[in-house]
Amino acid sequence: MKVVVCVKQVPDTKGGVKFKPDGTLDRSAMLAIMNPDDKAALEAALELKDEFGAEVTVVTMGLPKADAVLREAFAMGADKGVLVTDRVLGGADTWATSTTIAGALRNLDYDLILTGRQAIDGDTAQVGPQISEHLHIPVISYAEGIKVNPEEKTIEVKRQFEDRYHIVKAKLPCLVTCLSELNTPRYMTPGGIFDAFQKEVTVWGRKDLKDVLDSDIGKVGSPTVIAKASDKVAKGAGEKVVPDSPEEAVDYIVGKLQEKHVI
Repeated sequence: MKVVVCVKQVPDTKGGVKFKPDGTLDRSAMLAIMNPDDKAALEAALELKDEFGAEVTVVTMGLPKADAVLREAFAMGADKGVLVTDRVLGGADTWATSTTIAGALRNLDYDLILTGRQAIDGDTAQVGPQISEHLHIPVISYAEGIKVNPEEKTIEVKRQFEDRYHIVKAKLPCLVTCLSELNTPRYMTPGGIFDAFQKEVTVWGRKDLKDVLDSDIGKVGSPTVIAKASDKVAKGAGEKVVPDSPEEAVDYIVGKLQEKHVI
């Protein structure tokens, strides 16, 4: 069984966010981590490796420094890592990103593709389903439970849905987007960390993407236009009121809620 996990190196928002003049994130100037939902997807793949002996390949698209998340994946137990990086891929929105990743995945054999639900730097939840469309395979999103039957080549997913859940079954190959609530990712082991730097990361560029047009990648192939971008906006002090009694405080709050048509 072959499992491919798509992960993304995202800015560690605790360290602050920086933008380029054109409004895109300045990723090279920020501390970076593996996207939390993607780490849950990786853990799900490693659990399939523990249970069925699955081969786990991790794929990421980004700057050369995104090699770090592949090394982290190796240290957790992944078998292979692929870094897709090229200057012409920069500035990509979800459409261009999914087109690029799908072009890379066409070079690989897979029974199951796992991704995170969404990345904390975009929060669109679009890339996973878009990849499945490019590859013409079924997708199950918002997974909070996964069961695979390698003999029948099927997958059963407990899918989060508002205040309840769906049980969805599909034939493999299939793509599943995973919630961070799916599991608790394992820690890297000391031996795993040592071995991670002995393994070779496969690096692919534009020329390695299959069935991809230049007009569909990078900033040129991104239909999304950023009108404005900014860091956190400081909030004003607001209105300060010192009531003479609890009753007066209640009347004031209720009045404000009525004024703004909340109640």
